[in-house]
Amino acid sequence: MYSTKSTIRVRYAETDQMRGVYNGRYFEYFEVGRADLMRSLGMTYRQFEEAGFFLPLTEAYAKYLRQIQYDDVIEVKAILEEMPKARLRIDYEIYHNGEEMTEGFTVHSFIDVKTGKPVRAPKMFLDLLDGKL
Repeated sequence: MYSTKSTIRVRYAETDQMRGVYNGRYFEYFEVGRADLMRSLGMTYRQFEEAGFFLPLTEAYAKYLRQIQYDDVIEVKAILEEMPKARLRIDYEIYHNGEEMTEGFTVHSFIDVKTGKPVRAPKMFLDLLDGKL
């Protein structure tokens, strides 16, 4: 297992009329965790795309356990459980004051930028994960 943690302060614009974070925003928090996870491996999304690959989202899930509110400081944990093959699954846990607020996951395909076709996980990406999982 390999994981990273990202800290975010909830902005007022991210909340809804019920004073909690709007449900679609959680996927943006997942994205922050995912980008930080990539960066911690030594490659940004931009570098991944410049190397000739995209990671489009194919599946997303969130389970809202407790409401997150304006000005809460949250911690997004992004977790890789297994070495990717044709798809990459990242699990997420969001905490506030040590209490789990949300859990979920995203699944991504590896796509060759030139052909637009799915490919197996690129060797350069697998090399970044080597010894971490």
